[in-house]
Amino acid sequence: MSNFLETDRLVLSAFTAADTDHLLALDNDPEVMRFINGGRPTSREAIETRVLPRLLHDYPCWETRGYWAAREKTTGTFLGWFEFRPLDEHSPAVVELGYRLNQAAWGHGYATEGSQALIHKGFTDLEVERVTANTMAVNTRSRRVMEKSGLSFARNFTGDWPEAIEGSEHGEVEYELTRTEWEQR
Repeated sequence: MSNFLETDRLVLSAFTAADTDHLLALDNDPEVMRFINGGRPTSREAIETRVLPRLLHDYPCWETRGYWAAREKTTGTFLGWFEFRPLDEHSPAVVELGYRLNQAAWGHGYATEGSQALIHKGFTDLEVERVTANTMAVNTRSRRVMEKSGLSFARNFTGDWPEAIEGSEHGEVEYELTRTEWEQR
């Protein structure tokens, strides 16, 4: 398995089918999924037929994937995943940044460390012009990671939720960082 990116404490690498059990555990933690689906469990079938294929998808503009398994560098422990994918499969200009980490990884700076490294790689190696990220307005932890990663608040919006979950009535927020802003820092 080749590594896409390494930081001081993280290794981001391509997912494989062998990650199914890790993804099942991650997506079945009610606190991890609280702002995603209200904390409802995810079946193994959903992981195998919907989640894993999305994580294994290659983007033609990069000839690589947009989702990366995050592991602790010294122990190899699965921590979760990072998303850094083009919004248009054929253009790397605008990418979406995201992350989902196990509770045990919360509060240790992993989300910020991985996000900052991906942003750096995007602007230096991948021809990215704008990074965007969004979350529920009430998800203060994720908003803080976005801010610490260098993104700035762009707008509030109301998403189309198939089923309302607690907090969705407050809408969502989008953060962004452009190449020009990043270069000026």
